[in-house]
Amino acid sequence: MTSPARAALVALLVLTTLSAAVAADTFTGTISDAICALDGHASMRMGPTEVECARACADSHESPFVLVVGDAVYALSNQTTAATFAAQHVTVTGTLDAAKKTIQVDSIVAAP
Repeated sequence: MTSPARAALVALLVLTTLSAAVAADTFTGTISDAICALDGHASMRMGPTEVECARACADSHESPFVLVVGDAVYALSNQTTAATFAAQHVTVTGTLDAAKKTIQVDSIVAAP
């Protein structure tokens, strides 16, 4: 392989690698269930606390856990981890699919 061809191949591999690597975003908000996401848990009252209501809505109504950031609601790919943070203020790190309003979750931690 000639030097210019090798250089072109290396450049192509670098560009392919860079375009494939998507930087993770950070979102801070509250884990809720999809039913109560914007209206709160007062209307459903599936339990005496917001945590119990969110978990009951998720279990009884198959309402997935979501992240609420202001007026935005994002679906979360990792429902198991989201369940452990029901009704808590958290920071989610992951990749946003803006068209689907879904976060491919890398991690969820309690926010300060």
